[in-house]
Amino acid sequence: MTHHKRKAVIVGASGLIGAALMDLLLEHQEYSEVLSLVRKELPIKHAKLTQLVVDFDRLADYGDSINGHALFCCLGTTKKQTPDTDLYYKIDHDYPVLLTELAAKNGMTQCHYISSPGANPKSSIFYTRTKGMAEVDLRKAGIPALHLYQPSLLTGKRKEHRLLEGIAQGVMKVIDPLLRGSWKKYRSISGHAVASAMLKKSLSVQKGVFVLPSDEIQEIADRPYFNISL
Repeated sequence: MTHHKRKAVIVGASGLIGAALMDLLLEHQEYSEVLSLVRKELPIKHAKLTQLVVDFDRLADYGDSINGHALFCCLGTTKKQTPDTDLYYKIDHDYPVLLTELAAKNGMTQCHYISSPGANPKSSIFYTRTKGMAEVDLRKAGIPALHLYQPSLLTGKRKEHRLLEGIAQGVMKVIDPLLRGSWKKYRSISGHAVASAMLKKSLSVQKGVFVLPSDEIQEIADRPYFNISL
């Protein structure tokens, strides 16, 4: 059975994963509408796309717009971009949790959130602790299907240059083939592969909480669309 009236709500469409996901959602026949929540409009025009400029500190004011089939939270930042830890926490925790609560309230059935390997609310590392706390609170948001993606080092062309990440990507090209068995989840993965997995999982009807390490994300991305429910 096909559904041609699915609506996606995406936040973070200017990032590596979000931009790839936006393209896939706009191309895919199962989605007839895509709402992108943005700080400022992106230079993208498409018949399916609506861009809503929002003040993220007043997300509840836009609550009625957070409706449809699936919410995709691709928000993220870095210490360099956001040295203020309070603001960093807002971006990685507060905004996604509030958006998911609003989505659940409006009857949306899915949330897809970009987390990280090692996400743990008790971690001594601020980044993984923040992601871990987000995972805990997202589970309480009341959404029927919660997908938590934990990609390893992301590869792909970013809009901003990240020197250390570029070096790491070069190193991982050599190391990736050596990571086997339980180490496969540490292989680098392209932003496009993560986006592809998110889209495919959104077309399934599973309910519950799904934690997806990097190697499982890659397997889903490589899987044909007709086999997405596994």
